[in-house]
Amino acid sequence: MVVKIKDGIYWIGAIDWDVREFHGYETLNGSTYNVYLIRDEKNVLIDATKGYLFQELMLNLKSLIDPKEIDYIVVNHGEMDHTGSLEKLVKYTGAKVVTNERCREHLELQYNTEGWEFITVDDKEELEIGSRRLKFIKTPMLHWPDNMVTYAVEDKVLFSNDAFGQHLASSERFDYQFKDLELLFEETKEYFANILLPYRMLVPGVLETLKKLEIDYICPSHGVIWKEHVGEVLERYLEWSSDRYVNRAVIVYDTMYNSTKKMAHRIGEGLMDGGVQVKIYNLSNTPMNKIMRDILDAKYVLIGSPTLNSNIYPSVAKFLAYMEGLKPADKKIGVAFGSYGWMEMATGVIKSTFERLGFKVVEEDCLTCRFVPKEEHLSRCYEFGKRLAQMDL
Repeated sequence: MVVKIKDGIYWIGAIDWDVREFHGYETLNGSTYNVYLIRDEKNVLIDATKGYLFQELMLNLKSLIDPKEIDYIVVNHGEMDHTGSLEKLVKYTGAKVVTNERCREHLELQYNTEGWEFITVDDKEELEIGSRRLKFIKTPMLHWPDNMVTYAVEDKVLFSNDAFGQHLASSERFDYQFKDLELLFEETKEYFANILLPYRMLVPGVLETLKKLEIDYICPSHGVIWKEHVGEVLERYLEWSSDRYVNRAVIVYDTMYNSTKKMAHRIGEGLMDGGVQVKIYNLSNTPMNKIMRDILDAKYVLIGSPTLNSNIYPSVAKFLAYMEGLKPADKKIGVAFGSYGWMEMATGVIKSTFERLGFKVVEEDCLTCRFVPKEEHLSRCYEFGKRLAQMDL
């Protein structure tokens, strides 16, 4: 499959309908590995695919050009989902690799680069390829220190690498082809919350730089190409990076004999009756990345766990580690709850994570229960939820 973006610019990437996991991110909708071809006096590839998709990439490339006519391969970011096929591409095409100094270092540590010819570019540097200029803009820590984006000046096309992408396999290559635009933005938000969230404080500065450019298309390395909604996706990124919250509570739990589940649902009922939007997730049934999408801009985060072997339940421990690594905004309201048998230990572990993240921890007696909560206890959980709904940061 080849898709024309503009005269001389094509999508020639690969759609992975089957991938279901990406570094702990459950890609239930698959993903795409976007590669772009620019044809000019010098022919350029932007990025590459994972290694096992090399043949599909080559099939698309050969439908447009003899691969040996490729002069440059621009590498915006060295992670293997963008560069897994790079060794074979360089060997087959003999092309020069255009990247920044940090990315070159990463490539040399990951691959056998003996015999490769590098062109090392710096921030705002340009490369003439004929009637076009490619401008390279460094975006370090979005989401690796080697990240940059490439801007085709005359075409007004931004090749944005991991920014503005989604893990989403689809036959639609452009935003305007999606009938459910809000679903597309939800996928984009999920990607932001699980890939870029720890570095969100850098996003506004990058957006200021990008807004000085005229952009007709944003071409990310995963997901769809933005054309009709370029301005909106830039604004959404600014919103998601702002640490502003909405009046939402995300309740996350796992349970052994449904005691913690009963507490979660009754606290949630109280919050809902107090006017708060509530999302309740059982960790046994829900991917962590879906939960983080809602935690991104939530005011309240409630996490429940039974005590097991004088410690926290394993699935909850895994989620806490995942959430802490993503560093959601501080000053959220955090609540730990759970059931236990002879000794309560789990909520202390949860509260320690909240404290390290800078959450405001709320405690109350009804948030722990020995064995099975009776109706009186659950009523107290409900009333706690109603009171919590009135709490401000």
